[in-house]
Amino acid sequence: MDLNFKRTQRCEAISHPSLRSNMDSSRAKMAASAKRPKLQFAGSDDRLYSDSAEDVASASNFRQVKVTHYHLDLNVDFQTRTIQASAVLDLQCLQPCAEVILDSHATLSIHGVRVTFKDGRNTSNQHPVTFDTRPFTSYGAALHVSLPSAVNPGDEFQLEFSYTAGQGPALCWLEPMQTAGKKLPYVFTIGQSVLNRSLFPCTDTPAVKSTYSAQVKVPEGFTAVMSASSRTEGPEPNTTHFMMEHPIPAYLIALAVGDIASADIGPRSKVWTEPSVLAKAKAEFEGVVEEYIQVAEGLFGPYVWGQYDILVMPPSFPYGGMENPCLTFVTPCLLVGDKSLTDVIMHELCHSWFGNLVTNANWSEFWLNEGFTMFSQRRVCASVLGEPYKCLEAATGQALLRNHIGTVGENHPLNCLRVKIEKGVDPDDTYNETPYEKGCAFVSYLQHCAGGDDKFDQFLKAYISKFKYRSVVAEDMLEFYLDYFPHLRDQDLRNKPGYEFERWLTTPGWPPFVADLSPGEQLTRPAERLAARWAGDQMDENLEVPTDISDWKTYQIVHFMDKLVERPKLTHDTIQALAQAYPNIALSHNAELMMRWCLLIIKNNFTSDLPKVKVFLESQGKQKYTLPIYRALKTGGPEAQQFAHEVFEATKDTLHVNVRTYVQRILSA
Repeated sequence: MDLNFKRTQRCEAISHPSLRSNMDSSRAKMAASAKRPKLQFAGSDDRLYSDSAEDVASASNFRQVKVTHYHLDLNVDFQTRTIQASAVLDLQCLQPCAEVILDSHATLSIHGVRVTFKDGRNTSNQHPVTFDTRPFTSYGAALHVSLPSAVNPGDEFQLEFSYTAGQGPALCWLEPMQTAGKKLPYVFTIGQSVLNRSLFPCTDTPAVKSTYSAQVKVPEGFTAVMSASSRTEGPEPNTTHFMMEHPIPAYLIALAVGDIASADIGPRSKVWTEPSVLAKAKAEFEGVVEEYIQVAEGLFGPYVWGQYDILVMPPSFPYGGMENPCLTFVTPCLLVGDKSLTDVIMHELCHSWFGNLVTNANWSEFWLNEGFTMFSQRRVCASVLGEPYKCLEAATGQALLRNHIGTVGENHPLNCLRVKIEKGVDPDDTYNETPYEKGCAFVSYLQHCAGGDDKFDQFLKAYISKFKYRSVVAEDMLEFYLDYFPHLRDQDLRNKPGYEFERWLTTPGWPPFVADLSPGEQLTRPAERLAARWAGDQMDENLEVPTDISDWKTYQIVHFMDKLVERPKLTHDTIQALAQAYPNIALSHNAELMMRWCLLIIKNNFTSDLPKVKVFLESQGKQKYTLPIYRALKTGGPEAQQFAHEVFEATKDTLHVNVRTYVQRILSA
């Protein structure tokens, strides 16, 4: 998941009352883990620590029965906003049991269940298949299916469900006005973290990986795409067949249906989007995606997924991106026209190794997905754009982490890498900057201890090779790390004072180690000096301050703008002069720059430029950009607050329902 994905949602939910600290218990458990005998990694069938890890977010009995394959038959109806569906689950018994418990949702209407045993046993004279849906949490239900006869380890069987989905949180239905073409409606799904249980009955835990196939029927004039390794049209009219040949967790199964077309952007990549945006999207991504893939393959090993496609979403798509395998969902805000934000693709691409291929076994270990992906994204960035630019981007990330910790408090339990998720707490409510940036800092520390880039790059390849298609917890990764670098085990690196692995995982606050970002100072210092000059600071007359920023890359200008936004106050004359000196900022099509310009004029009550704020809010619905602007307007004067209500009333029908709800909360506070 891209840094921008759900970032604001995490901040909204950060004070969830159920998220209480249990640090003593966590430390005790971690200490117990540290005493376990060293794991031997001799073959793919070896047991892992993750094999006994609990997932409190799943109601399923996935330790007793395992789903090996899903087949979904989906009929999409835009008039009723429903999907008439069937799901066939191939299951294998792991422990003796007489029922299967799956994750479901109150909005999922199950009409019937049928069981078929692979051994051909006759079930006509046995108990019938019965099922009932029971309460589990606010975000899901438990679907209990009683089998006609008990199953034993090794037994294989199928469960077939007929059901209707439609109004669950996994499905996002858009009106034509919420799309770029404004002609046809659109629907897409987001499964992470625990939402796909409202799309189909499943074992909705990252601990279990399965292959899947699907048949999707859509109305005339619509196109369906999925996170699948193959896609075939027909032969049935308006029907598309999909297959994912690699095992993935249920949350990575994704669907989008709308007025969608495609264009090639590389030898193994297409861009999919609405026809009105296709030429712009092709121009933005053509030539860069294949370069990123090849660099990543050189660092982390082969790209196993075959196709790497990008789906540019409608303007109301509220997130930065989602790493659905073979088909990354991205915000249209990336379509700047100069490829300056295509580095966001680096993050989603790196999930193809870290998150999709090797996955956190539960959501308490989310940092294993995001921390490794942030680190690997920056390795790719350094190769493509240079070490200074990588350090500049990393400094921006560290600033976000510092801002988060300052907002919620140093000792907030969500500032731990391994988050204690209580039963009933939605994992989405625990998201924040910590798994991304503190996770990246821990991986950077492991790289530092290993002896630098080359040695650690080889470890990353070995880590991927060892655990591909599996799900892990921190102990699995760390034991393998110490096996790979035995001299570090001999040095007892695990317990190095001040840097203990236990401290990294279970102690909140700022990371004990951060990477050296000094190479980035050649980019950050000119930006900071220029900001200081515009703010009217007294400066050494011999200090060189650049004024021409035409050759600056996006994040250098972002750094300059951030330093201006941090200033208590700028005069209206200064802002007017800024706009005249740097029209590439004040009139930018780059959302990163435009958001900061909006914040600058709101903070300094430069009301003559408020129409630009309205245009920006009308042009996109990404919550990373939308919510900070409404917060700034809410804290402004009466004119700004009135402006906020007027713009929201004019644009609310184009916003995703989640963003609409968040803005309403801001304005009503």
